[in-house]
Amino acid sequence: MNLTRHKIRELAFQTLFAIEANSATDKEMFFYALTKMNEDEEIPQYFNVIVDGVLEHKSELDSLISKYLSSGWSIQRIAKTDLIVLRVAFFEAKYVENIPANVAINEALEITKKYSDDRSRKFVNGVLSNIVSKD
Repeated sequence: MNLTRHKIRELAFQTLFAIEANSATDKEMFFYALTKMNEDEEIPQYFNVIVDGVLEHKSELDSLISKYLSSGWSIQRIAKTDLIVLRVAFFEAKYVENIPANVAINEALEITKKYSDDRSRKFVNGVLSNIVSKD
């Protein structure tokens, strides 16, 4: 199965959301369940880059996100879907070579549009705008 980068990001988002809800989630089994691919088909490398990278850098990503939150907001207050979208976007913008910040932002907003509401999209956009303006 040939997956686009956009679809890989979406699958990584879904997997990270499942892991956040249940740390015992097996990312490979979850991937195969989501895609209905056979287990003999190879998982795209970029899927592993995102999932493993976000999990590995989770505390750093949360610190970065926290820097850009408005007064009175904390990581704990952010809806889980929005937090995971933000983690993926910050990870791509900070740690993945050849992914321009604006691409990470646009992809994050597309995922937010699909999995959250308009208020969440505006919130995510506000936080992510700092990737470009302050870094």
